[in-house]
Amino acid sequence: MRTAVTAVQDSVEERDLTFEGFAYTCRIVHQGAPRTAPLLLLGGSSQNRYSWQGHERWLAPLCTMITVDLPGYGSSDFLPAHYGIDFLADAVQHMLTEAGVPEVNLFGGCFGEVVGLRFAQRHPESVRRIVFAGAAIRLPDIYTDAVPRLSDSLGRGDIERAADGLVRLFMSNPEAGRVRRHAAVTRLLQQQFMTQTPDEIRKAVEHNTRLVTHGCYEPLPVPHVPTLVFTGEYDTLCTPQMGRELAVTMPGALFTTVRETDHLVTVERREESADLIARFCTDRPVDGLPYCNVVESL
Repeated sequence: MRTAVTAVQDSVEERDLTFEGFAYTCRIVHQGAPRTAPLLLLGGSSQNRYSWQGHERWLAPLCTMITVDLPGYGSSDFLPAHYGIDFLADAVQHMLTEAGVPEVNLFGGCFGEVVGLRFAQRHPESVRRIVFAGAAIRLPDIYTDAVPRLSDSLGRGDIERAADGLVRLFMSNPEAGRVRRHAAVTRLLQQQFMTQTPDEIRKAVEHNTRLVTHGCYEPLPVPHVPTLVFTGEYDTLCTPQMGRELAVTMPGALFTTVRETDHLVTVERREESADLIARFCTDRPVDGLPYCNVVESL
C-alpha cells in the first residue's frame, strides 16, 4: 500500500492512496484551531470529494474536514461489484490511518450512511459522534424496482432516459409539499446525470449492482456515541419512517426532519444542514431550530 501527497494549497491537501490494489483519493481541509474532532463526510453515490465545498464556509472554521472518493467512486479506480460494503468501510479506516487521524465525527448521507454505518460497526474506536441524513436500513422498494431499468438504460447508452429516472428517484413529487429550490435542484441533477462520462456511467452501473447484491445493512453492534439521524420531511426515497427505523437501531439516537426538503436536504438547505451538523458535533442544542421539526428521542 502506498501513500503520496499530491497537492497542498494553503490549508487544503489531497492524498492519493491505495487500498488492496485500488487507488483512491481523499481531500483534507485542515483547521489549525479546531473546536471538535475532524469531520469525515461520506456523501451519496453521485457525489464526490468536491461535493461538500459549498458547506466549507460554515464547517471548516470549526474543524478539519475530510472527504473522499472511495474505490469505485469519483475519480478513483473502478471497483468490481463483488467488493462489498465491508471493503469500502475498511478503505475508510485505511484512509484515516494513513492520514494520522485517530478519531472522527462521522457524517453519512444516503449511500454514505451505508458505508459510514458499516465503518462505525467495524471500527468503533475511530468514531466520536455520528450524523446520518437521508438514511435507511433497507433498500427502498422504489430503488430496487428502478435498478434494472436504470442499469439497462445506462448500459445501452440511453443517458436521457436514465437521467429522467434518476431525477424522479431522488426528487419528491411537487404535490408532496413545498421543497426549497426544488426546480433548481431538479435542473442541477438532470444536468449532472446527462453529462456523465463513460467511466462515471460504468461505475454507476456497478454501484447499483453492488447495493442490490450485498444489501445495505448488517445487524452488527453500533458504538454508543452521540448520534443524530435526520432527513427531509418530504423525502420519498428514504422516508422519515425509514430514518426512524435506522435511529432505533442506534443507541440513544435522536431523529428529526428538516422542513421544506426532500432526499437532497443537504443541497436544498445547505446552510441549515451545515448548521445542524455543526451544532451536533460541537455539543450545542439541536432542539427548537426554526428549520427542523420536533427532535425525537428513539
